[in-house]
Amino acid sequence: MLLIGSGGREHALALALARSPSMGTLFVTDAQHPGLAALGTPVDVPVSTQEAYRLVQFCERHDVSLVVIGPEDPLAEGMADKLRAPDRAVFGPGREGARLEADKAWAKQFLRAAAIPTAESRTFPHAEPAHEYIETRREPPVIKAAGLAKGKGVVVAETMEQAHETVERMLVQHAFGDAGTTVLIEERLAGPEISVLAITDGRSLFTLPPCQDHKRLLDGGKGPNTGGMGAFCPSALVDDALLRRIEREIFIPTLDALRREEIEFRGVLYAGLMLTPAGPKVLEFNVRFGDPECQPLLARFQGDLVALLHAAALGKLEEAELGSAPWAPGAACSVVLASEGYPAKPRIGVEIRGIDEASAMQGVTVHLAAVKRQGDKLVTAGGRVLAVTATGASLAEARARAYGAADHIRFDGRQLRNDIAINA
Repeated sequence: MLLIGSGGREHALALALARSPSMGTLFVTDAQHPGLAALGTPVDVPVSTQEAYRLVQFCERHDVSLVVIGPEDPLAEGMADKLRAPDRAVFGPGREGARLEADKAWAKQFLRAAAIPTAESRTFPHAEPAHEYIETRREPPVIKAAGLAKGKGVVVAETMEQAHETVERMLVQHAFGDAGTTVLIEERLAGPEISVLAITDGRSLFTLPPCQDHKRLLDGGKGPNTGGMGAFCPSALVDDALLRRIEREIFIPTLDALRREEIEFRGVLYAGLMLTPAGPKVLEFNVRFGDPECQPLLARFQGDLVALLHAAALGKLEEAELGSAPWAPGAACSVVLASEGYPAKPRIGVEIRGIDEASAMQGVTVHLAAVKRQGDKLVTAGGRVLAVTATGASLAEARARAYGAADHIRFDGRQLRNDIAINA
């Protein structure tokens, strides 16, 4: 099989896939990622949607029957459409299905048409009417870049002035490039935020344990938005009854609406939800495993991941053998360590020490993300460097193990939140 991607999510996927009894040869697309290179065989062709034919030829030469696409960019660019073939299944939606994440304005219209609960919003491609709309609001709204902004294109304005400044940054100064050529201005919802992911073949669902992510850079939910500074699962905020309601009111209507649009969706449907007094409402959809939610989720998964993803990719999810206990008991917690300057301008090339010591601790896995090998040492190569993930009989134990292991890992300018799961 072939795994596309090069981050912490893909390292977590590769580790879980390697544990699967039905795993054959694993090919990976990033030879520079130390964790992936240790688990799989790097492909020997360029990896890009524009040259997808090279990957197609590679898959044909090596009899690759399953492709798993990890990140959002190749999904939005239609990589799944180009790689899917009668003898090759692809886990990940095509370009049309990926619009749920890649085009927030389209996704909002889709939600409204399907009567799926979500925040009230308006869409603006120009700054002047956006400013006028903000003036009609009673409280500062949420401003979102409509395109892919790596989790950083959402600003929960604290003041009206900040809302106006954000519109200027996105629509006039083009701070998010093409991702911010259109903005959504949404009502501010109240309640805790959770992430619920489901593996689907477009008809059936395998809903994963609910997670909670920590998007802001600093303790207490302060500072700029990031791709995620830590996550844990399961979340005690969601009991079985609420999870069934989320399936009934959000996931099933979404799949029904996708089929009405004749969009085939085989992959991960990720719902970022706000638990409001009126019930769960969709903040956003993603179309892949979240990062860092993937890390604690797969740390607890003890089924055959290859067989599960292959069944979903073939449209035969109901035939997947999950066993009586696909999830290990207890909980898992991931703490992200980020570079100095992240998210604005991360410092790279800084030596990282202590990964082996942390990995040797009981119940701990270090998921590498923006890390590369430089001679005989590992150095930072981007913003979110790695995630320290730990399991435990309780969330408190998992959290203590994760932070205990994180203390062993050092690099100059290291950033981390100290309050992941502290209020859970």
